[in-house]
Amino acid sequence: MAFEFHLPDIGEGVVEGEIVSWKVKVGDVVKLDQPIVEIMTDKATVEIPSPRAGTIAAINYGEGQICPVGKVLLVIDDGAGGAVAAAGNGHGAAKLPEHSPAPQVQLAGHLPESLPSTGRIEVVDASATRGRVLATPATRRLARQMGIDLTRVAPTGKRGRVTSDDVKVYATAGSTVAIPKLTETVLPAAKAFAPQAIARGGDEERIPFRGMRKRIAESMTRSKHTAAHFTYVEEIDMTELVAVRERAKSRAADRGVKLNYLPFIVKAVVSGLKKWPMLNASLDETTQEIVRKKYYHMGIAAQGPQGLVVSVVRDADKRSIFDLSKEIERLGDAVRTGTATRDELTGSTFTISSLGKLGGVLATPIINFPEVAVVGVHKIEEKPAVRNGQIVIRHLMNLSISVDHRLADGWDGAMFLQDVKALLEDPTTMFMEMV
Repeated sequence: MAFEFHLPDIGEGVVEGEIVSWKVKVGDVVKLDQPIVEIMTDKATVEIPSPRAGTIAAINYGEGQICPVGKVLLVIDDGAGGAVAAAGNGHGAAKLPEHSPAPQVQLAGHLPESLPSTGRIEVVDASATRGRVLATPATRRLARQMGIDLTRVAPTGKRGRVTSDDVKVYATAGSTVAIPKLTETVLPAAKAFAPQAIARGGDEERIPFRGMRKRIAESMTRSKHTAAHFTYVEEIDMTELVAVRERAKSRAADRGVKLNYLPFIVKAVVSGLKKWPMLNASLDETTQEIVRKKYYHMGIAAQGPQGLVVSVVRDADKRSIFDLSKEIERLGDAVRTGTATRDELTGSTFTISSLGKLGGVLATPIINFPEVAVVGVHKIEEKPAVRNGQIVIRHLMNLSISVDHRLADGWDGAMFLQDVKALLEDPTTMFMEMV
């Protein structure tokens, strides 16, 4: 008989998903649990396995199209007889069969829109609560690109859904948006820009702009258009820490640990965040509350096969240097092999971006929204420095921090980085600070 596979509810609050890529086509014979499609939602990118063995009889949504939860995604003929159902006539969401594994998250380097529900938080400056806006991922992308708050757009879609046309009407109407609590400044709504066509000019390759690359673009655009970025840079003398790490390498190797500088930087950052809690916070835009988090989940931004990915070291304040090393290496391997789970890629409270030896001299990293700040780690180089009136060779490194000026001032960012600098330059004090 023909089995209709409805797009399942694959995450809290998810109402639809974009088809990133099909791994099968009509007529293909599939096995139970064989990967059949990769779908991107507002929460994550997931790979969905086949719930039946049989032949693909119909595929109802193409790559790049949006499939609502509960609609018939595809039809599988399992050979038991019966007619194939008409395409797209799904009614109600169907859950994955019990024998089917949970969808595996693949390299979703972004945070969920809602704030993490675990750990201790402090809520500051509470005001009225607003409900969640119903809108498709495409409409949300458009609103982010135009800098428009969807809660201010009048919906005309079914069941109160905001459509792309609603966003365009709001933008072209020249409405004004008042920013409550944080400032009384009135800002004009962003104007829509016509899509930019690129004329063919010779030999070229055209690659569909979707999936992880598109998600990264959306996340970066949203962050730049929402958070008011400023960057502060400090030079760090890593000479003492270089010596400490060199002495500890053999002991780390005995425990199966490849010791680099990142665990030390994580420890110094966590210590700084405890002194400057506004940098370990987020702005809940639905309730206009500043949420200061008293748990420390460090995001580690690194390049994966599909682009920039942020893996999360949870409870970094409770881990030793060796434990941090193991966890960072484990997460890095999971990112590179595409086996990282959703829990390993979401929920960070602060992000550290490092390219290791390719770290360069200076960068202005984009904040991992909705966090308040991100630290950029640059390469360590031997350079001449003046110490006690003498020119000596030291191991120097730059640290940069980008901060959301809506929630934290320049003083907070500068003092935080000064505290991190003091700990890295004198590792003895760092170890004294450890819990």
